[in-house]
Amino acid sequence: MKILLLTQWFDPEPTFKGLAFARELQRQGHQVQVLTGFPNYPGGKIYDGYKLKLYQREQIDGISVLRVALFPDHGSSALKRILNYISFAFMALLFGIFATKKADVIYAYHPPLTVGLAAIFIKLFRRIPIVYDIQDMWPDTLKATGMLNNQKILNIVGHVCHLVYSYVDHIVVLCPGFKKLLIERGVSEDKVSVIYNWCDENSLTQAEPIKVDYQNLLKDRFNIIFAGNMGKAQSLDTILDVAKELKLESKIQFVFVGAGTETDRLKQRVIHESIENIVFIPRLPMSEVGGVLDYANVLLVHLKRDPLFEITVPSKTQAYMAIGKPLLMAVSGDAADLVQEAQCGRIARSEDVDNIKTAILEIYHLPTDGQHQLGLNAKQFYDEKLSLSYGTQQFIEIFKRVKDA
Repeated sequence: MKILLLTQWFDPEPTFKGLAFARELQRQGHQVQVLTGFPNYPGGKIYDGYKLKLYQREQIDGISVLRVALFPDHGSSALKRILNYISFAFMALLFGIFATKKADVIYAYHPPLTVGLAAIFIKLFRRIPIVYDIQDMWPDTLKATGMLNNQKILNIVGHVCHLVYSYVDHIVVLCPGFKKLLIERGVSEDKVSVIYNWCDENSLTQAEPIKVDYQNLLKDRFNIIFAGNMGKAQSLDTILDVAKELKLESKIQFVFVGAGTETDRLKQRVIHESIENIVFIPRLPMSEVGGVLDYANVLLVHLKRDPLFEITVPSKTQAYMAIGKPLLMAVSGDAADLVQEAQCGRIARSEDVDNIKTAILEIYHLPTDGQHQLGLNAKQFYDEKLSLSYGTQQFIEIFKRVKDA
């Protein structure tokens, strides 16, 4: 098949369905062309090595990539963010209609919603079916993250979403909760498929050795590691409270890897309250994260209580499973269901100090071979149900169905 990948974000930008997906489609025997923007996410500035112009063609590992102009931004200004989205959509629909080779299917990546609008115009002009991959549920995510609070505008976004859903040929979502929500909003059940995200497998399997300073921090301890963004949504004060409750368990150590809007405040609280069983490691390149995660005895996922988080699977879940370590999933809903199905750890109630503490101690007091088995279960489940190759095969089956419909 000839597949057009339409996505505002593509390597070298961080993205779930970027170059690795294109390579795997190509490896499985399909021709891939990519229509994307000039790389500027997440900093809002064009990456070194690129210069903003009307368009640029390049070849990456035999994959044709067409980059089109956009207004680069990813700041807090809603107006600039909208300009960023609309500018790419406008250029993408023009170049998608007039400057790409005829494809058998369009794969369109959401967010942002405007990519779906561009895909629809390309479909109408060139008669190509669309598979629409929803990674964020709009307008719900816009409201939950505080990006947009005006209810009238949120309602308009909701109506546009419904319009896009009606025009695309098939929708893929990342978890069962998203599918249920779409069905409740009037989308036909047979029009929606669930394909879980995979992780950056190469970065994890080809991890660079970590610095000696970090090795010294982590060795000979029972490390409970949280890696990723540290913002309000992660509600990590709860984990600090858990650490205080476990201070007498001298071997247990909590490790926060990454950064975010709450990092400095959390560090100050640790100092002010003399919480000695917590260490912070700054944000690392993905090539180094795997080396840190190898020292984990438990990998932690925690989000605040919010109905939206019950119908999603935090992206770190797949990476944690691929590493092959026990998971502590302090999130209800779809993510907890995955851990239960995989039998790869424990689940706990979000923002419940006693419940999280109990779950940690359950894993801590398991025999070594019991802990090891949880990790093996995680890795096996990832390889069989969540991997790049498995997910791509599922996409290809859907591409074939819409092509032949």
